[in-house]
Amino acid sequence: MKKLLILTLMISSFHVMAAGDAENGKKLAYTCTGCHGIPFYQNTNPQYHVPRLGGQNEAYIVAALKAYRSGERSHNTMQAQAGNLTDQDIADIAAYFSTFKK
Repeated sequence: MKKLLILTLMISSFHVMAAGDAENGKKLAYTCTGCHGIPFYQNTNPQYHVPRLGGQNEAYIVAALKAYRSGERSHNTMQAQAGNLTDQDIADIAAYFSTFKK
């Protein structure tokens, strides 16, 4: 069910996704590295299952952040982080993380 929801969000976000600015995304993503780590390194707390964002699909990141922001996806920390992001902020962050190779 979760996969279907994420896929639906990804597909629907293609039509309304703003063009992301990876340079601005790099600035905004600074707080993301606190949990998700620095590109090309593992996350900062390997004992916790925190996904690596570097190289992740841009549309997936957009869909996930929008779902956290709206409350459709549940995780207290991520809902707090995404809660103040604009659509452009989300697009910029997604553009930045998608520039890295997996």
